[in-house]
Amino acid sequence: MITLRRDGSPHAVRVGVALVDGKIWSSGTVDRVRTRHLRRDPRATLIVFPSGREALSIDATVNILEGPDVPELSWKLFSVMQRAMTPAPPPDHLMWYGKPKTREEFLQAMIDERRLIYEFDVIREYGQQR
Repeated sequence: MITLRRDGSPHAVRVGVALVDGKIWSSGTVDRVRTRHLRRDPRATLIVFPSGREALSIDATVNILEGPDVPELSWKLFSVMQRAMTPAPPPDHLMWYGKPKTREEFLQAMIDERRLIYEFDVIREYGQQR
């Protein structure tokens, strides 16, 4: 994920993303550098490497989803992200920092960490695809 610093230079970080209800989502926290960048300038670029030499670039405007529904939205996001995980988390659990968490434990972690969701409104897609 590439965001823009105050001076206009790029700031790149590795993030996980998932398609949730037709929208591209990623997770962050209130105090992340990229959150500060996006609050000032909501433009971002994602570069997705699904496999091999393929790559997809996505230019987007980012909406920051915050508030009391974010823990539940985070459960939804990470459920999608962990769907293909091997081994899979136990039923009604998600993995968090390498440990299975119950729904209640996970939701509390989202509150404690001051999590938020980045929702990407795609402007254009381009890149090398097979």
